[in-house]
Amino acid sequence: MVAIGAAVLAGPATGLAQQAPPEPGVTVQLNDDTAYDVGLVNKYVHGDFNVALAQCPGEGLKAPKSTTFSSPVLTVGKYDYGPLIGVPANVSADVELKAGTAPGSYPLTVNCNGKPYTATFSVPPRQVSAVPSGAARAGDGSMA
Repeated sequence: MVAIGAAVLAGPATGLAQQAPPEPGVTVQLNDDTAYDVGLVNKYVHGDFNVALAQCPGEGLKAPKSTTFSSPVLTVGKYDYGPLIGVPANVSADVELKAGTAPGSYPLTVNCNGKPYTATFSVPPRQVSAVPSGAARAGDGSMA
């Protein structure tokens, strides 16, 4: 499993963003690889369950209840404040892509103990879900 470290975006008055090192033990990511599926970390999966994950030092093994996720292209749903088995996270939340979001890279931020930590995730293009009219179909004789 790969845990993606978060970086705090802090910039000087000139407007140039610099990445500060994350607080030890703080991570933030979208989704996590599984035993069956790899390449899911920080990738939105269309038509499937997606979850924001973070490791935020807090109350024992649990993240503080003040921990929140935000992203300009995600709607954040139900939170779970507690450790997850096999995933380096102690807070998670269900997320859904907002309608009309174009493919690209977007930020996912966790507010952990009053400090923002950000990771970047990608939204791939949607797969074609309908067969175009007149397209050949396997087994229908149109290829003969």
